[in-house]
Amino acid sequence: MDFISVVMGSKSDWNIMNECIEVFKKFDVKFEVIISSAHRSPNRTKDYVKEAEKKGAQVFIAAAGMAAHLAGAIASQTCKPVIGVPLSGGALDGIDALLSTVQMPAGMPVGTLAIGKAGAINAAYMAMQILSLKNGNLGTKLIKDRLDKAKKLELDSKEIEILL
Repeated sequence: MDFISVVMGSKSDWNIMNECIEVFKKFDVKFEVIISSAHRSPNRTKDYVKEAEKKGAQVFIAAAGMAAHLAGAIASQTCKPVIGVPLSGGALDGIDALLSTVQMPAGMPVGTLAIGKAGAINAAYMAMQILSLKNGNLGTKLIKDRLDKAKKLELDSKEIEILL
């Protein structure tokens, strides 16, 4: 069973990463969620990645703030795609997490997205795009979603348009 794994560094990350989960629910995509820290529970993180791969995880999404080594720690344990979502907090309000997530050594990639809510939502979409390479039905749903969003934008515009 193919699914997407979402790993958060702490429970405080849930309020943002729930945005990601809501997208999966909308598209009826299988996922699992755990809390595991690159620093506070490195063995749990390592063991989880191996277990998740055996169960069918195709993509990992890692969300963490401040030092934000979680995505890199996961990437070091798998060759599956890893998507990093830096979260705000700390003295630099997410910039530190962004830099920690994006600055990976050559050959150890982490696809790093925006800080916070936009990053969480886009992580869901990117993970689903990866799954759609093998799942045409999901690809069709993603195309329809884009068309629906474009249509909504046009309708919103018509409500306020002032044209010469």
